[in-house]
Amino acid sequence: MKVVLLAGGFGTRISEESRFKPKPMIEIGNMPILWHIMKEYAHWGFDEFIICAGYKQDVIKEYFANYFLHSSDITFDFSQGDKLVVHQQHVEPWKVTIVDTGLNSMTGGRIKRIAPYINNETFMMTYGDGVSDVPMDKVLEYHRSHGKICTMTAVKPEGRFGILDLDGNKIASFREKSKQDVGYINGGYMILEPEIFNYIEGDNTIFERQPLETIANEGELMAYKHNGFWQCMDTMRDREKLQSLWESSNAPWKVWDK
Repeated sequence: MKVVLLAGGFGTRISEESRFKPKPMIEIGNMPILWHIMKEYAHWGFDEFIICAGYKQDVIKEYFANYFLHSSDITFDFSQGDKLVVHQQHVEPWKVTIVDTGLNSMTGGRIKRIAPYINNETFMMTYGDGVSDVPMDKVLEYHRSHGKICTMTAVKPEGRFGILDLDGNKIASFREKSKQDVGYINGGYMILEPEIFNYIEGDNTIFERQPLETIANEGELMAYKHNGFWQCMDTMRDREKLQSLWESSNAPWKVWDK
């Protein structure tokens, strides 16, 4: 089953890094967050990827063009012309298709543009800026059980701000916001039937608005509630948090090494 990764946006909320590269190429532990997401999916047995590229797509293409070279032990024998000997290669057995989905396309437009690569099959899709330990095999099992167009992983994010419990103007208590204080949100990690393309008009379509709102109204949008780890990388603070987890050898999304 193919996995579609949205990786074409400008990443304006993390412009300190995205001025130079697409947000999915910002590194956690010296590897792009896009690589971390792909490692997650590959752990569950899904290793054929379609990357929806746009802003600075050359960075993504060059990364994968050189991935084999950078991940292998190689001898360059200049005495024999351009002979190259690969001693050991450490690359994953992935198939990666990178599609130019337009510089200014919205999320729906990017998904619409990769329709020819789906071959009218069920596919997975997520955003290129969030990591999780969601069990994709269980999500797929659930998706197949209900027969609807879309399964969306629903998550509860950690709160960013403290909670004030007020008694009139008096602050009765102050506490850190917890997951119990917020509702479920779209965590990405979706599974979609090819009928979804019929709900997307073109490049200006925002996937999270008309397409998802319409199929929700039609009873075709189902939630898989994930109460485990999930973290997006919207800001530098988010990146620093993920980097700290990685450096502590306590990265919950590192399911491939557990």
